[in-house]
Amino acid sequence: MGDETGTRQLLLLHGMGATGEVWLPWAPLLERRWAGRWLAPDLAGHGWSPQLPAYSFEALADRVVAGLGPVADRLGPRDRLVVLGHSLGGVVALALAARTRQLPIDGVVGLGIKVAWSPAELDKARELAQRPVTWFASRDEAARRYLRVAGLTGLFAPDHPVVDAGLRREDGRWRLAMDPAAFAVGEPQLPALLAATDVPVLLARGEQDPMVSDAQLKELGVPMATLPGLGHNAHVEDPAAILDLLAPFAAPDGP
Repeated sequence: MGDETGTRQLLLLHGMGATGEVWLPWAPLLERRWAGRWLAPDLAGHGWSPQLPAYSFEALADRVVAGLGPVADRLGPRDRLVVLGHSLGGVVALALAARTRQLPIDGVVGLGIKVAWSPAELDKARELAQRPVTWFASRDEAARRYLRVAGLTGLFAPDHPVVDAGLRREDGRWRLAMDPAAFAVGEPQLPALLAATDVPVLLARGEQDPMVSDAQLKELGVPMATLPGLGHNAHVEDPAAILDLLAPFAAPDGP
């Protein structure tokens, strides 16, 4: 975490299959460029966060709120939260910003959110959710599977500390630190989520992200940004470029 001198506290939410450690490379940048505290939790069913009996965006947001308890207790009367979520984490960020939750959120940046889902894609997600946990004989095998599932192949080496957070070793075997049932979270209803919040929202995508297009984001009617040369995991490819998107929210008086 950063220090406690700022009034803008940053909440970073990872995507499907990853863990909060995916934001680890951001730490040096945040120390220089973000005045407040920052927090990067594991979403439910990922990393060290316990599983849910059933996965929904609301249930994932509820778990984040529960984990924010001690942080929220330390917020001053003028302190606010800014939420940056990638992919699945972006949808959870929007769920957190619902006006009915009455959280002190000043802005949401949703990066790489997949807006449109085909029936075949939803069927595939449900099929993945029903698979049993896969066990691997070696850490290297498990690490390479983790990188594929999290969409991080080529962005982290299999022996990177970020990958360690996505693996568990039990009785000499290795598995991913993820509940497969999380794949069944379903299709996000972006228009409804956006209509349910009064918080400023910026939707962003990497120019080369195959999971969401500029046209799909434009249809949602909120500010958007396209990041030249970057893909789905733009926050890993170029942390500084994504942090630039947060600049309007960083000042104490906010946007």
